[in-house]
Amino acid sequence: MSKVAIFYGSTTGNTETAAKQLAEKLGADVFDVANGPADKLAEYNNLIFGTSTWGVGDLQDDWETFISDVEGADLNGKVVAIFGYGDGMTYGDSFVDGIGTIYEAVKDKGCKVVGAIDTDGYDYDGSTAEIDGKFVGLPLDEENQCDMTDDRIDAWVEQLKPEFV
Repeated sequence: MSKVAIFYGSTTGNTETAAKQLAEKLGADVFDVANGPADKLAEYNNLIFGTSTWGVGDLQDDWETFISDVEGADLNGKVVAIFGYGDGMTYGDSFVDGIGTIYEAVKDKGCKVVGAIDTDGYDYDGSTAEIDGKFVGLPLDEENQCDMTDDRIDAWVEQLKPEFV
């Protein structure tokens, strides 16, 4: 498996914790997007982006700047996976929309987006991260389904490993 880089933005620490869990399981390098690590995007063939969704579908604050770095990066031939936190009860109509925003930024950039997840087991009303009955990345809900986070991360890692060649 080629080296993996995880780029995350975290306000409350949940996304950072998940990024570090993923890094431990994948042997990945981890970068906080608040530190502007755009130059690191070119150094890795396998990228994981992590964000939380705030308010009604907004990206985590640090991603507001970094998303333009991602949009301007050459992602041709890279493998990309996305994970994110949301609140399926309070913000059920914009659950993990941050994943959907990042997906829209990368989907037409010549990269292979991997890590889609079935919507079964999630309690929400709508999401821009859902396409054809699947989430385009790993949704996590610390507010309502925190007891499922570790198992979901473990299963997602096993799904990603064969993709990160």
